[in-house]
Amino acid sequence: MAGADPKKLIRDKALALGFDAVGFCRAELGPEARARLRDFLQAGQHGDMGWLAERAEQRGHPQALWPEARSVVALGLSYAPEDEPLAVLAQPDRGAVSVYARNRDYHDIVKGMLKHLAQFIVSRGGEQVKVFVDTAPVMEKPLAAHAGLGWQGKHTNLVSRAHGSWLFLGEIYTTLDIAPDPPHADRCGSCVRCQQVCPTHAFPAPYRLDATRCISYLTIEHHGPIPVELRPLMGNRIYGCDDCLAVCPWNRFARATPHDKLRARPDLAAPRLAELAGLDDAAFRRMFAGSPVKRLGRNRFVRNVLNAIGNSADPTLRPAAARLTGDPDPVVAEAAQWAVARLEDGAER
Repeated sequence: MAGADPKKLIRDKALALGFDAVGFCRAELGPEARARLRDFLQAGQHGDMGWLAERAEQRGHPQALWPEARSVVALGLSYAPEDEPLAVLAQPDRGAVSVYARNRDYHDIVKGMLKHLAQFIVSRGGEQVKVFVDTAPVMEKPLAAHAGLGWQGKHTNLVSRAHGSWLFLGEIYTTLDIAPDPPHADRCGSCVRCQQVCPTHAFPAPYRLDATRCISYLTIEHHGPIPVELRPLMGNRIYGCDDCLAVCPWNRFARATPHDKLRARPDLAAPRLAELAGLDDAAFRRMFAGSPVKRLGRNRFVRNVLNAIGNSADPTLRPAAARLTGDPDPVVAEAAQWAVARLEDGAER
């Protein structure tokens, strides 16, 4: 990119491709980010996510992942919802699917856009690049904060003054030496709404998350039965949880996502639990083709649905749970038995 301002060229191209936020930082992280990761792992708060510990060194040191990297282009894509994201929680016969999973898998969307931008960078100067979206050992939120996209809020997620808590993140590591943008200041102030709203009390302190109590972790990453003591606290959340994101005051500045593939499908905005409980493997795959929900598989997903049925206090859902008490998958069968017993206990009360 000789003779041109690489930041302006890359920023203009990124915005033209549809990205909503662009920033630049060095391919390095400070000791605070590494200390936070180390404390999280040592406390065992990553639960079943062993991959976080296996490549912790590469997460904490971008150049340990790719020694030639000099700069990081941090990108954000808004998925802000059109409607009140927590409205479905008041409908106990429906399932609450996290806003980000109500349409296409963002990994595919963001990675495709990143590849176009990476090709542009290479074509302009021959620099080497690597693209990352969530699945690689990259500390996306600290890098995005260093690049000025926002700051890590007390819920540990990125908060943007323009887009609130609704940004998908992606990164391009490059050998190009780019002047960094100033990091964003923390603007949470005295607000603790995200801490107070968590149904399962997954925040032991501001800026700290115990993933083993987080509903997103329990419904997505956790294998096996959901701990019995946490089930009643989860309500009708069947894939992820948006509570701590949705209550952030900075969301008032966010406009609904302009990206069609990230807008909610009507059938996933508030799906009926009875219908979801009846999905076999083939029907599950058809319904969630192209969706991030598909990676759960039918059994884990139906486990989550049965947990929501047990919390519904709706006796009309008992037959849907009872049909699964003999399911071939022992986790599904146990969840169904729990749901039936909980509905029966509620009816007696």
